[in-house]
Amino acid sequence: MRQALFDFWDPLFRARGEFVVSPGNAGACARLEAWPAWSAGCLVLVGPEGSGKSRMAEDWAARTGALALDPRQPDTASARARPILLEDVDRGFCEEGLFHLINLAPVSGGLLMTARTPPASWPVRLPDLRSRLKAAEAALIEGMDDAVLTGVIEDFLRARGIRPSADLAPYLVRRIDRSVSAARDVVERLHEASGPDHRPVSRALAREILGDETENLDLFDI
Repeated sequence: MRQALFDFWDPLFRARGEFVVSPGNAGACARLEAWPAWSAGCLVLVGPEGSGKSRMAEDWAARTGALALDPRQPDTASARARPILLEDVDRGFCEEGLFHLINLAPVSGGLLMTARTPPASWPVRLPDLRSRLKAAEAALIEGMDDAVLTGVIEDFLRARGIRPSADLAPYLVRRIDRSVSAARDVVERLHEASGPDHRPVSRALAREILGDETENLDLFDI
């Protein structure tokens, strides 16, 4: 039985020098590099799933010595002497704890948050916290562009030990959804289709597994 790709493996977690900087994330990367010169010491990375915000946030935390806390139960006592990272804040957070961390940010070394939605849209009961979030600086990351999606596909292929033809990744970029899950799925299908005889993983094999969905697009490959 073939071993499935590890669920926790994220193709965007590469060495810092290999991270794909593209037009969709360049602005957010620049704001991370500007630390600690953030408005009121806070920055929110906002982007869809698979956009690389967790990779960027963990890279920042490693560079700054930041402490990652659970936004639902943040240990605010440990936030007085070092930068703080809160991930996926829009999925749930303690309002009192978040308000306290935002107030500490200018003197604690900074507060970085990640979310799929802008902070002004988060449901909040505390008026003072609502005003803080509306004023918080947000760095937007767009969905995957060609450069990032190509890098994701190539990383999944590499994780499988697959050496594809040079034209495979560009071909797939034009045919799959722009998400980590879609890239993972197509690489798994290619891996299975290669079979025990290790058929070459090429554009021809990709056309075979994608079927009729791509046949009408062949003119764009000329």
